[in-house]
Amino acid sequence: MALRDRLTAQIAATGPLSLAEYMTICLHDPQAGYYATRPGLGAGGDFITAPLVSQMFGELIGLWAAACWRALGTPPRVRLVEMGPGDGTLMADLLRAGAAVPGFIEAADLWLVEVSPPLKALQAERLAKAAPQWADSLDSVPEGAPIILVANELLDCMPTRQFVRTPRGWAERMVGLDEAGDLTFGLSAPLPADGRPGEVGAVFETSPAQAALGSQIGARLAAEGGAALLIDYGPAAGEEGGDTFQALKGHQKVDPLACPGEADLTFHADFAAVAQAARAEGAQAQPLLTQAEFLGRLGIEARASALARSRPDLADTLGRQFDRLTAHDQMGVLFKVLALHGPGFIPPAFEAD
Repeated sequence: MALRDRLTAQIAATGPLSLAEYMTICLHDPQAGYYATRPGLGAGGDFITAPLVSQMFGELIGLWAAACWRALGTPPRVRLVEMGPGDGTLMADLLRAGAAVPGFIEAADLWLVEVSPPLKALQAERLAKAAPQWADSLDSVPEGAPIILVANELLDCMPTRQFVRTPRGWAERMVGLDEAGDLTFGLSAPLPADGRPGEVGAVFETSPAQAALGSQIGARLAAEGGAALLIDYGPAAGEEGGDTFQALKGHQKVDPLACPGEADLTFHADFAAVAQAARAEGAQAQPLLTQAEFLGRLGIEARASALARSRPDLADTLGRQFDRLTAHDQMGVLFKVLALHGPGFIPPAFEAD
């Protein structure tokens, strides 16, 4: 039975789904979920991520990770973890650049946190020489060593709930059925007043899953030391996100209800909630940087120039890649970078100006 048919049958039998529930099923259903069966990364897929734009992105993060290791005192063992590692491109570039720092690769115990079988297969092929190990969650990564964690575009695909202000109060946006039995958006009954302000029509989103991940990372950093780098698109501190639910298919936005399991579903990252949850567990969080600021502080301009000198035939391509990663009207400002860390040091690029 097609996923759409199973969803309509489930809703008919048990009632509407929250957006978080709908998102989880569409992305992770074992038989037809997007990430479980057909993730489409890259130019020929549904979306492109920064590591696929340019090798410079992963290389600079590799130097960042190695610098963190040195700032930690070059411990003989460090857990190098990527959560949501895609097709393995970021980690491959990270390891290649990190190898320039003596001792880092030898100390790094590589773990990939991944739940998608197709993506695990791609990672295994690309990273075979690095001998990675896989875990279904951060909790499954062994303790006993500091951790250096990277997650690029992970938060945005975590289940999120959405609420709309109505004349009678806040109501949760749900996925139900219309009179013809097709999927449609609706609202729950008004919820008990919680004092949250908002004009009629206002939208706010909350992701217990993102906050829970912040708690997990924060607890690990507080107990073991290390640093975590979370890169995603979302609002800066003090900005309101509004309605950010979207579906991407073939690099185009589509109706999130049109093709369950065939499109990537995302919300903007709630960096403030993640940072707050991490701090509650004893970790520290640095103020957000835009992706342009972060890559700029790590030296992307110099790296682009060096690559162009070595491959002048690729100078135009490298210029376009640089712009894609850093320009204000592309990924440079929409994408933010959150650094979480244990006590005793501040991760590179986040030192006070």
